[in-house]
Amino acid sequence: MEKTNITFADLGLSEAMLKALEKKGYGYPTTIQMEAIPHFLQWKDVIAKAPTGTGKTFAFGIPMIEHIDPQCGDVQGLILAPTRELAIQIGDELRGLLTYYQGIRVAVLYGGAGIGGQIKALEKKPQIVVATPGRLMDHYNRKTIRLDKIQTVVLDEADRMLDMGFFKDVTRIIDKIKNRKNLGLFSATISQEVMTVSWMYQRDEVEITVEPKQEDRPDIDQYSITVTPLEKAETTLRLIRTQGFERVMIFCNTKHMCQRLCDEFQRAGMDCQCIHGDIRQSQREKTMQRYRDGKLAILIATDVASRGIDVDDVDCVINYDVPEENEYYVHRIGRTGRAKRKGSAYSIIGNFPEKAKLDEIAKFSNYTIRAVRLDENGTLVDEEVKAPTPPRRKFR
Repeated sequence: MEKTNITFADLGLSEAMLKALEKKGYGYPTTIQMEAIPHFLQWKDVIAKAPTGTGKTFAFGIPMIEHIDPQCGDVQGLILAPTRELAIQIGDELRGLLTYYQGIRVAVLYGGAGIGGQIKALEKKPQIVVATPGRLMDHYNRKTIRLDKIQTVVLDEADRMLDMGFFKDVTRIIDKIKNRKNLGLFSATISQEVMTVSWMYQRDEVEITVEPKQEDRPDIDQYSITVTPLEKAETTLRLIRTQGFERVMIFCNTKHMCQRLCDEFQRAGMDCQCIHGDIRQSQREKTMQRYRDGKLAILIATDVASRGIDVDDVDCVINYDVPEENEYYVHRIGRTGRAKRKGSAYSIIGNFPEKAKLDEIAKFSNYTIRAVRLDENGTLVDEEVKAPTPPRRKFR
């Protein structure tokens, strides 16, 4: 059945929600939103698999808000997220949807920040709480939050959260929510742990799968540039300058490389900051806010620190290091080409293992990655890349 002409108004949403969506420039739901929202509105359990960048937050956030009773000060909706950055991002998106509502409040709870401010936020009686599992359990044990009136529970990036060792915390939390009406599991991949949680807690669940090849798949031109290891930083710098990118995200595999590249770019006069596990949470949040607000040109990040970055107009993603996991590549490049805009992604290859890994990723993801080089004028030209020669073994 063709659904492309369905609007948000066709989904039976309130006037306040439609006005908020119109103000944000959204007229038509994505596939995941179109399929999930009606089931959530009917209080059904949902397990959804959809690629990054397809609008999962609105898919569960819109119906959760529609179900809230603003006259009641109890927590009625709970969203669990694997990282601080993602929890903060979800909270920001929900508040954007609440522009024309009265009396609905959102609190965000996460570790690595002072608990006092979060306790004050809970004292204001939010109806929706977004939290990382560990910090939510901390508040529950301190008796600063009650879970008995929660109606809807959502696990966002469920695969990542359960893979990070939160399985016990998550199941303990769900066990404490006795009056739950529905449970949503949203994930880029459906792992064994996600299936276990579904089997344990969902009843007559609706299964939704959005394939990457559908229209929601980001429109991203993908390139690889092969250089010597010592030329990687200079080539990346030259690429940004010659192509005129205004907002760039660069990924490194390690905290050390992330910091080193950032220091090098700053010495070269670039407007650049980095986020990784060794940087204080307050500084990471400040950097993220600058980047979201368009006041920072280049953000360098590790994969873990980058979870939850949701910016609609990233010009370009650069893999300074080819990721070690195929899924990481999909998550990384999904930061560009959002909101129907065209994006571009570059992988800087410095050795034979990186070339082999990128070839494997292209095959796994069914992507076409063009081999190019920067000529003397800074123009990108196609290049027939010969695989770097593997080091020869010496026999004695």
